Amino acid sequence: MSTNSTTIEKIQRTFLPEDFTVTTWNALQPYFEDLKTRNLDSREALEQWLKDMSELEAVISEDASWRQIKMTCDTTDKTLEEAFTYFCLEIEPNMKPYFFELNQKLLASEFTKDLDPQLYFPYLRSVENAIKLYREENVPIQADLSVLAQQYGVISGKMTIMVDGKEYTLQQAARFLQSPDRSLREDVYRKIAARRLEDTDQLNDLFNKLLTRRHQIAQNAGFDNYRDYKFRELGRFDYTIEDCFQFHQAVKEHILPLQKSLILHRKARLGLDTLKPWDTDAEPQGITPLRPFETGEELTQKTINVFHQLRPFFAHCIQTMANMGRLDLESRKGKAPGGYNCPLAETGVPFIFMNAAGTMGDLITMMHEGGHAVHSFLSHPLQLSAFKEYPMEIAELASMSMELFTMEHWNQFFPDPQQLQRAQLEEIERIISVLPWIATIDKYQHWLYTHPGHTTEQRTQNWLAILHEFSTHVVDHTGFEHYRAHFWQKQLHLFEVPFYYIEYGIAQLGAIAMWRQYRTNKEQTLDNYMNALSSGYTQTLKDLYTTAGIRFDLSPAYIKELGTFVKDRLAEMNVN
Repeated sequence: MSTNSTTIEKIQRTFLPEDFTVTTWNALQPYFEDLKTRNLDSREALEQWLKDMSELEAVISEDASWRQIKMTCDTTDKTLEEAFTYFCLEIEPNMKPYFFELNQKLLASEFTKDLDPQLYFPYLRSVENAIKLYREENVPIQADLSVLAQQYGVISGKMTIMVDGKEYTLQQAARFLQSPDRSLREDVYRKIAARRLEDTDQLNDLFNKLLTRRHQIAQNAGFDNYRDYKFRELGRFDYTIEDCFQFHQAVKEHILPLQKSLILHRKARLGLDTLKPWDTDAEPQGITPLRPFETGEELTQKTINVFHQLRPFFAHCIQTMANMGRLDLESRKGKAPGGYNCPLAETGVPFIFMNAAGTMGDLITMMHEGGHAVHSFLSHPLQLSAFKEYPMEIAELASMSMELFTMEHWNQFFPDPQQLQRAQLEEIERIISVLPWIATIDKYQHWLYTHPGHTTEQRTQNWLAILHEFSTHVVDHTGFEHYRAHFWQKQLHLFEVPFYYIEYGIAQLGAIAMWRQYRTNKEQTLDNYMNALSSGYTQTLKDLYTTAGIRFDLSPAYIKELGTFVKDRLAEMNVN
């Protein structure tokens, strides 16, 4: 595709009627039957069959995505939850046996070998993997899991606290933790902790149900544990479980000391003898917390301005989304927590969901999700929906690299040079602090799923041991031991998308490498970036990183090298 194109077109239907909408399984089934029974007597017939299947997948995917988007935007509307649940329980389970048979049909065709191997290799590899993992008895369990996992958002969406007589979501309240008023910070932190602890038992019960069903799926598929099953299901063909352990160790050796130095730097700036958990995002007395924007509209416009400074194409992506109402940015009661960019496979214009409250973290989230959105735009022209099902390790590279590319243009949010440098430092602090947290969550997941049948107490003990392993031990958590013991419950990935977290660590390393490349040759780096994202999943993960101009490498030596690069950037900012 031309990376200079600023238009995006909805996929033109040739298989389904233009006015077709997903309502019931009975309405969908004839199209699956057509694909299942069609005679593939030539390469051309096979290619048309693939296009028709791709069109069907895009229509269904977009419908399912809208159901989830609407539900997360308003968790209080039971009709939206019911529409999503209906899809999970009544439509999706009926599709899975058909997709299994269609995958078999594809691999059995004598003309499959004539497809372009360079273009189709990742797709055909994924199809073969899906066939090996499919078990009919897992279909209803997976449907149940889809519904159960969404309960996390329902529970979390109800969490609010009162500050000065006003009700705030926990995301909105987090901005008070940046206040120079230490007593206010402590009060808010205690309220947030207390509110989260109210639902500890409910979240533990939910998690136990998820663990039980996930382990059953793994056993049904012939695996000893869900960890090993999930690695295969996620298509982790380019790295191993041992590579993850190597990542954990390298982060502990080469990143944790850098994080500790940054925390000590903040402690010195605050002039505190003891750093408490409500101090970690704070500013000293007399320094106003960074407030990059006030409203969602302001965040949108300033993001467009920032993206335009990089490349007009990036700005056009966000402007198009704004024009089409595909942004829901501000936090409010009843909205699910977190943030995401949801690709919409048929129209091609994605949806950004987040819980902005005017903080620096919200700015970073918008840059992050904006990178995902650009990825959606760039990969949309690819011929098949399957080509756009790119691995999360490249998806997160797109978003995390965009955070770093845009930093020099954050003067759109911070005209004052000192505030701009503070914002850039906050981003670097976040990058460094998130890597040990990623290692913590990932190592915890390895333990969770290789110890099926563990008790809640065993889970707590092992969580605390792993949390301690990746701690700098600078912050004093005395009095909050019980809260710390359940701190993992704030990580929605554990509930909703198991094992989807190491990808952030891999991509964060890749983004640092992209930033290093960008500082040497900006335009070439942006070309490499766009070429990689435009490729979707028509290259292997390692090849996609090569196209981006960097290498896929989890070795301690490489992590140390990237850590040194960040340390040098901090030295340029007079942070040691």
